[in-house]
Amino acid sequence: MENFRNESDLLGTLPVPVNAYYGVQTQRAIDNFKISGQKLSSYPHLIRALAIVKKAAAKTNYELGLLEEPLYQKIAEVCDEIQFHEEFPIDMIQGGAGTSVNMNANEVIANRVLEKLGKEKGDYQYCSPNDHVNLSQSTNDAYPTSLKMALLSMNEELVEKLKKIVEAFRDKGKEFSSVIKMGRTQLQDAVPMSLGQEFEAFAATLEEDISKLNANANLFVEINMGATAIGTGLNAPVGYANLCAKNLAQLTGFSILSSPNLVEATPDTGSYVIYSSALKRLAVKLSKICNDLRLLSSGPRAGFFEINLPPMQPGSSIMPGKVNPVIPEVVNQVCYKVFGNDLTVTFAAEAGQLQLNVMEPVLSHAIMENINFLGNALDTLREKCIVGITANKDICLNMVRNSIGIVTALNPYIGYKNSTEIAKEALETGRSVYDLVLERGILSEERLNEILDPENMLKPHQPL
Repeated sequence: MENFRNESDLLGTLPVPVNAYYGVQTQRAIDNFKISGQKLSSYPHLIRALAIVKKAAAKTNYELGLLEEPLYQKIAEVCDEIQFHEEFPIDMIQGGAGTSVNMNANEVIANRVLEKLGKEKGDYQYCSPNDHVNLSQSTNDAYPTSLKMALLSMNEELVEKLKKIVEAFRDKGKEFSSVIKMGRTQLQDAVPMSLGQEFEAFAATLEEDISKLNANANLFVEINMGATAIGTGLNAPVGYANLCAKNLAQLTGFSILSSPNLVEATPDTGSYVIYSSALKRLAVKLSKICNDLRLLSSGPRAGFFEINLPPMQPGSSIMPGKVNPVIPEVVNQVCYKVFGNDLTVTFAAEAGQLQLNVMEPVLSHAIMENINFLGNALDTLREKCIVGITANKDICLNMVRNSIGIVTALNPYIGYKNSTEIAKEALETGRSVYDLVLERGILSEERLNEILDPENMLKPHQPL
């Protein structure tokens, strides 16, 4: 046991690795929660957010006369430099409403302060995880506040990745602006369009989600610091809530506000639900785009084959020459994971009872996992697929020329009845709409060419 030190808590004494900055309550969480295999150390945004919240709390306690300046300065110094991600080994899914996360942070900060003071780890009379680092706080306000700070930061990074893929789709829209192809509805020929219009539509639909994500993330700026256990503020001094929010705003750069009703804010998880829904909305759109990319690139001989996706790896252990659309496929799977995690958030939010929602650990894990998954998927799709897509221009144009769908463009000139008869005959005989119109003498060749000029079919225009 020479490599361990003994620490005690409510339940008794427990050995802790002698060099560990964490303490007894973290050790209990390590022992109790072997669930997901994903550790707090895997989410550095949350660790950094915990440190910032603890610094804001220490500054507030100092300004209100509850913490002496030398100890405040040491706590603040440690919070600024916290990089001990291996010292946050607890499982992300745990019981206790996040108490293990909060105490993990409290213990690491306290023991690092003790080290700076020249004291032994665990000598908590000089800096206590509970009495000093957690002063005027509870897990029930420090943990959700830290989660919100982490999500605000993670959202900024996700939005930047989203902006990049929007630009990539927009660049392809410009590149393919002259590629004429058939549009489809219900997987049937519809009317002509350009491949550029299709890719610009991908850019436009994803661009909408930038504002949605930011608007929903903005709900995280309202916090419940000072609520302590249930929102009554027991053990927090007068003025603590607003001053702590002000200090946190200065430290983070976000417009942090104290909730006007801390009793309501403490169990409330509405902001997580609506932000998770924005992530799901993005995933729905992203998955639909990947479905389209797989269809458009299907073939090469027996599919649409209108575009080529960059080949990433051999596609079969038995079929030589086969190359699969593996990047859209993996992004599809990420989106399915996001859908499931959003449902987890819904159930966890609904499960809150009375003055606290104890399911916040699984809720926080689901949302942060979704942000990470989506961010990685956006980068992968852009870098390994979108930027390398090429168009099969001749195939696209031949499909337009041979399509029944171009008869729609003739409706205003020859009437619906004539158009229907020609479409029917074209389907039955395999002949082209173009040839049948000329054969029946309905339009002159010059007039027909003018109507079916691709430029006249890709946008609204006055009748010719």
